[in-house]
Amino acid sequence: MEMQAMRDLKTFFSAAAVVVALTVSALPAAAQTGRVGGTIKDPQGVPLKGATITAENPSASPSSFTATTDDKGRYSIIGLKTGPWKITAVAPGFAPSSGTVPVRSLGAPMPPVDFVLAPGATGPAGALAGVNTKELQIELQKAMDMASSQQYDPAIAAYEAILVKTPALTMINGQIAQVKRMKKDYDGAIASYQKVLAADPNNDKSKIEIGMTYLEKGDFANAEKSLLEVATSTSANREVFYNLGEVKFAKAETDEAVKYYQRAVDMDPTWGKPLFKIGLAKLQKADMAGALEIMEKVIAVDPNSSEAAQAKGLIAQLKKG
Repeated sequence: MEMQAMRDLKTFFSAAAVVVALTVSALPAAAQTGRVGGTIKDPQGVPLKGATITAENPSASPSSFTATTDDKGRYSIIGLKTGPWKITAVAPGFAPSSGTVPVRSLGAPMPPVDFVLAPGATGPAGALAGVNTKELQIELQKAMDMASSQQYDPAIAAYEAILVKTPALTMINGQIAQVKRMKKDYDGAIASYQKVLAADPNNDKSKIEIGMTYLEKGDFANAEKSLLEVATSTSANREVFYNLGEVKFAKAETDEAVKYYQRAVDMDPTWGKPLFKIGLAKLQKADMAGALEIMEKVIAVDPNSSEAAQAKGLIAQLKKG
């Protein structure tokens, strides 16, 4: 029994080392980027100039991008990490529209993501009236490029300059917050997210991001508090429960973490990310059979994810042991 326990323990530590190695080796693939583009028009086919497009993916970093349409209703966003992105189109005087699209790496065929917006009040009409949207697109892209190349302070300054010219684009505060997180200015990031909430108190995404910022800061108490507030909302999504699991996992409360990861899985059984963490939790408890079962499930339900790639390597290592 003692020898078997020693072998299991050796297998656990070997497998844990593989997880770390796989996470590092998966980074270049995860860093692959793609683009989305298309048009926004009204029901009569008239292009909507100055419409705002937001791309969101909580699993990516940065997790959101913003662009505006030109005078022909066209938009383009580059630098998106491959994977599913929620694309939302908003224009003054029209109801917003959104959908989720799988972003592939540059060079892969990507059909246009077009929107037809129905009339409906979304806020002050003409909020972007008089704005040179083509110039705005260029400025937004420059800010994104600076952030991607780790020129954090110039990127923040560029976003702030855009806000001065177009204060109606309050979501830019969310972009500023993302860059501040990248430079580890966590308090500054939280303050910027609070500005988003001041303009849109029901913006659950910003509430989630505040919780995750506290987690990155190492302030587990406030991270948990922030995310629990969102978890009680009827609009709480899979990311809320996954991130609560991350907080509990960081606090070494593994059993509680698994409960939240499982709630995320229940909301989306095809999402490999929380499943993978459940597998790691089983591995942490030296439940090799349980870990193998979960890792195989990750591969089955989310075969193209980075978690599936890590699961394959982990399975190979566990079977060796």
